[in-house]
Parts: sequence; C-alpha cells; structure tokens
Amino acid sequence: MSPADTAGERFPGAWRTNPASSVPLFEQLRLYVIERADNGTLAPGTRLPAVRSLATELGVAPHTVARAYKELEAAGVVVTRGRNGTVVCARDAAWSSLSAAAAEFAAAAKAQGASFAEAVQLLAAAYDRH
Repeated sequence: MSPADTAGERFPGAWRTNPASSVPLFEQLRLYVIERADNGTLAPGTRLPAVRSLATELGVAPHTVARAYKELEAAGVVVTRGRNGTVVCARDAAWSSLSAAAAEFAAAAKAQGASFAEAVQLLAAAYDRH
C-alpha cells in the first residue's frame, strides 16, 4: 500500500516539523503519525518512507526520524519489517478511545496556556495516582 493521505499526497504531505517549538522534532513527527493513524488518513498497512528519505524530505537528521519510528514501534503504532519497511498497524477501539481522551486533554491544556512539559507532568501525576 502506498503512503497516501486523503488528498492523494505522499506522506508527510505538506507537513513539516516546527524548529521553533519546544517539542523535540522526533516527538513532533511521532505525534503527527499517531494523529494520522488515529484519524484514518494513515490506514493500517500504509508503508512509511524510509528513514533517510523522510529525514531528507523534512530537513532533519536521520536519527530524528529513526527515534520517532522506534518510539512509534514501541507504542504499537507501526511495525518495522526489515527491508520491507515500516508500516502502520491496525488500531483497536480501546486505543482510539484513549487517543480521543488524550486529544481532549491536549486541547484543554493548550487552551489554559500549559506548555507541553507541564501537560506531560500533569498526565504523569494523574497516571501515578490511579
């Protein structure tokens, strides 16, 4: 399956990292892939670009893309199949529900002026309490 989104563009389309953001570049990419996997624009089985190819396209170091892919794989969002590349995994209903809750939390944190780091601290504290 080719990496395409609903507009027919190749992944990542017009999206680019934001070097001025306090969010690390690998994390921006990781979050972008998760968002697109959750909303269905990166369907299960979609092959992501090779690390070096995507790094060149985004203007970042290959390590940045490799780290994002590694963390996505650890989270079960993608699977790397050696020479066959990295592909998006199927997501279950429970994961989609958690993703929706996370999106609501992120929106609320941003609306209240919390930084990414502050939002993560709040989430970690809540996670530890339960």
